[in-house]
Amino acid sequence: MGALGGAGGRRRRAGLTLGMEGERRASRARSSDLPAGGDGAESPGGSVPLPAGSCSPALLPADVLDLDEDEDDLEVFSKDASLMDINSFSPMMPTSPLSMINQIKFEDESDLKDLFITVDEPESHVTTIETFITYRIITKTSRGEFDSSEFEVRRRYQDFLWLKGKLEEAHPTLIIPPLPEKFIVKGMVERFNDDFIETRRKALHTFLNRIADHPTLTFNEDFKVFLTAEAGELSSHKKQGPGLLSRVGQTVRAMASSLRGVKNRPEDFMEMNNFIEIFSQKINLIDKISQRIYKEEREYFDEMKEYGPIYVLWSASEEDLVDTLKGIASCIDNCCKATEKRMSGLSEVLLPVVHEYVLYSEMLMDVMKRRDQIQAELDSKVEALTYKKADADLLTEEIGKLEDKVECANNALKADWERWKQNMKNDIKSAFTDMAEENIHYYEQCLATWESFLTSQTDLQLDEDSEDKL
Repeated sequence: MGALGGAGGRRRRAGLTLGMEGERRASRARSSDLPAGGDGAESPGGSVPLPAGSCSPALLPADVLDLDEDEDDLEVFSKDASLMDINSFSPMMPTSPLSMINQIKFEDESDLKDLFITVDEPESHVTTIETFITYRIITKTSRGEFDSSEFEVRRRYQDFLWLKGKLEEAHPTLIIPPLPEKFIVKGMVERFNDDFIETRRKALHTFLNRIADHPTLTFNEDFKVFLTAEAGELSSHKKQGPGLLSRVGQTVRAMASSLRGVKNRPEDFMEMNNFIEIFSQKINLIDKISQRIYKEEREYFDEMKEYGPIYVLWSASEEDLVDTLKGIASCIDNCCKATEKRMSGLSEVLLPVVHEYVLYSEMLMDVMKRRDQIQAELDSKVEALTYKKADADLLTEEIGKLEDKVECANNALKADWERWKQNMKNDIKSAFTDMAEENIHYYEQCLATWESFLTSQTDLQLDEDSEDKL
C-alpha cells in the first residue's frame, strides 16, 4: 500500500502501468485539492477535475441466485475445467493428505500496511418512517493526510452504496469490490435476522478492507470522508455531487453509447471479456452447488441430532445391549459435533469467498461496459468527423481528448485486471485448501470415533467369551 506519514502514499507498487499511476495521481490530487492534470471532466464537487478516464457509472442490480435442483450442474461443470491454470501436485510431495495440503503456500503481502478498518457492532434503528441497521466503523491509520490516527463512525447500508457509486464514478475502469446484495429473496430470509445481519457485517468489512488494500482506491477522497466524517458532515458531502438533471444527462449519453456498441474492441479486451464470461459461468455454478451441499449438510445434521437419542431410549429396554447401544449413541453424538464444526467452516470459509466472486463477476461485466461506452463515444466522434456532420475543428479537439480518455481507461483496466486476477487465484486457492483441510480433519475424527467403538466391542466380546469358558 502507500508509504507512512506525510508522504501520503507516494510509494508505487511494482508492475502497475502508466494508466494506473495516472489514476493514483488523480486520487491524490483530489485529496490535496490540487489539479490532477490532463483534460478530464469536472468532479462531482465542481472544483477538482477528474482523470481523463472518468465517466458516470452504469449501476446494475445484483441478481439473486436461484438454487434449483438441476441434476446436470455437476456434469456441466466437469465438461470444462480449463478456467484456471492451477499447477498439479509434484510427484515428490508426501502422499499424506494433510501433508499435501500444507505444501500449498501463498505469498504474503510485503507492503507495509498503514490503514486498518474494522466493521462491527450492528445496531438497529427504528423511526416512524423506516427501520434500518447501522454498523460501527473503526479506522486506525498512520497516514499524514488524516487529521487523527483513529476514527469511529456509524454507517448504514445506503452509505456503503453511495461510496461504491462514487468510486465507480471517479474510476470507471477500475475493479471496485462488490457490496453484498441489498435484498435476499430466496427463502424469504428475514432482513433483520441475526444471521443475515452478521453475514452482511462480514461482507461490509471485506468491502472496506479491499478498498483500503487497493493501490488507487485507498487514496480516494470520498473513501476518506466515508471513514472519518460524522453523520451530518457525510450528508453535506453527499449533496455536493451533480444535480439530478446532470446525472440523467450522463445516463442518457451512456445508454446511447452502449446502444451504438463498439466496432473494434482491442484484442486484449476481447480476451478479457471471454475470460469474464467463462469465469462468471463457472463461479455461479460452484456457488449454486456449494449452497446446495450446505443445505443438504444442514438437513443431515438435523436428522443426526434426533438419531442418537433413539439408541439411548432403546438401550433402556435391552439389558444385554446396553453398552453397545449407548456406544453407538455416543459415536453419533461425536460425529454430530464434528459435522456441526464442518458446516461452520463451510459457511464461514468457503461460501462467502465463492459468493463474493459471483458478485465480482457482475462487477467485471459492468467495468467492461463502462470501458466500451468510453470507446463508443470516441468512435461516434470519429465517424461524425469522417462524414463531416459537425464543425471539423471542434470535432478534432474533442477526438483528441477522447483518445486520451480511452487510453487512460484502457491502461487503468489492464493494470487492475492483473492485480485482481492474482488476488482471485490466491483467495479461491486458500478457500478450497482450507475447506479440504477441514474435510480431512472431519473424516479422520469420525473414523477414529467408530474405530474406537469397534475396538471396545471386540474387547467386550473377548471378555464375554472368557467368562463363558470359566
